[in-house]
Amino acid sequence: MWKGAQVAQSTSGGVQSLQRAFDLLEGLADAGGEASLSELASSSGLPMPTIHRLIRTLVSLGYVRQHTNRRYALGSRLIRLGENAGRQFGTWTRPLLAELVEEVGETANLAVLENDEVVYVAQVPSRHSMRMFTEVGRRLLPHGTGVGKAMLATLPAQEVRELLRRTGMPAYTPNTYGDPEKLLPHLAEIARRGYALDESEQEIGVRCIAVPIFGTATPAAISVSGPETRLTDEVVERVAPIVRRVAEAVSETLRSG
Repeated sequence: MWKGAQVAQSTSGGVQSLQRAFDLLEGLADAGGEASLSELASSSGLPMPTIHRLIRTLVSLGYVRQHTNRRYALGSRLIRLGENAGRQFGTWTRPLLAELVEEVGETANLAVLENDEVVYVAQVPSRHSMRMFTEVGRRLLPHGTGVGKAMLATLPAQEVRELLRRTGMPAYTPNTYGDPEKLLPHLAEIARRGYALDESEQEIGVRCIAVPIFGTATPAAISVSGPETRLTDEVVERVAPIVRRVAEAVSETLRSG
């Protein structure tokens, strides 16, 4: 770290205030996007006057909004930041996705978890005439997608339960998981195996191999998607290690950056 930054961090109240402000934003996110001042005080350990001052500033900037019941929620200005960050993330990972497509011959996707939804932020299509199916910008619930299940498998079980309570588990197809008590053991198996499979759970006839990316500010995953007639069990066995290798390359780039 640059020496001047060390001094600033140790002596400047502004840096501490900035860290505390981001802690409060993350606390709101962890609480499902909404909390009272007393709940934020309990979760953060900060004094109430400090929380009140920081929240007032965040409200004035549009990063937090106050409801009529005096509870606070994440503000709309964060959406623009998240969308731009997602686009930038998608831009610099495209060469790695292109390498993945070149090696396995199927469409590669990058997705992040944003406001309890899977958002696809980058895609490199395959050269096949029958291509897959999800476009950049599309939003889906995580329980019904390969990338979503890969991301959920990295989270604590209680956090997954709370997310599923907020979103529900609507069925995209007859194969979509609709019961948390069945999905959670499945997520544990994904974590042990290192990749998730979407078995026509989001779209009939489509198979997906998805691997989480570690070191991101928000959960993220990459995937390869194709017709189940091409992504047979034998092909999955061959392709899954390749997808894992590319996901690890993305994670390593994040760590070194």
